[in-house]
Amino acid sequence: MRGVFVTGTDTDCGKTLVSTALIHALSEGGLKVAGFKPVAAGAEGFDGQLRNEDALALIEASGGGFAYQDVNPVCFEPPIAPHIAAGEVGQAIDRQSLLGAAQRLSRQADFLVAEGAGGWRVPLQGELDMQGLAATLGLPVMLVVGLRLGCLNHALLTADAIRASGQELVGWVGSVVDPEMARLDENIATLRERLDAPCLGILPHSPGATTGSMARFLDIGVLLPA
Repeated sequence: MRGVFVTGTDTDCGKTLVSTALIHALSEGGLKVAGFKPVAAGAEGFDGQLRNEDALALIEASGGGFAYQDVNPVCFEPPIAPHIAAGEVGQAIDRQSLLGAAQRLSRQADFLVAEGAGGWRVPLQGELDMQGLAATLGLPVMLVVGLRLGCLNHALLTADAIRASGQELVGWVGSVVDPEMARLDENIATLRERLDAPCLGILPHSPGATTGSMARFLDIGVLLPA
């Protein structure tokens, strides 16, 4: 399976923005890309089926053609921690079922962009968490850093946890969540110095901008074969 697992420093740090921009950038490079949102919490009903906004954005960025149930096999209505949502409705989050959905998508595409939910250690069910799911998929990890006050600690701790799990941190992307963040450039410089992984881009705060236009801020070279 060829692709990348996109995790983040926290909820609402810009994972979907980065994931959709990444899909556009890879597609512009000639690859057929499938977005994958294995577990999502926060959805609305359409024709009797739950649909998550992030998963729909991934499908749109990839040009469609992928079954929603493969792109987002586990979907909960309330925007709460997935393991709590699963417990409330008595639904199993099965590691092998999620892997099967990823494999079906990968057979239809050249590259899989898998977007996690919340942060790196978000619980899913039992002993399974987002870290364990990433390990099951066997994909290198890209870290999205939501650029706001507190991001240095969150980013460094998450990067340490990714490496401690034995998984590859292929790079990081900064997403300007707070355009009024004090000393933004200085914080970015600190991340470049201390994360010990390549910076693959900094996405500006641009409300209303298309995800396709954001693709130009990403450097996808490390994700492509030499």
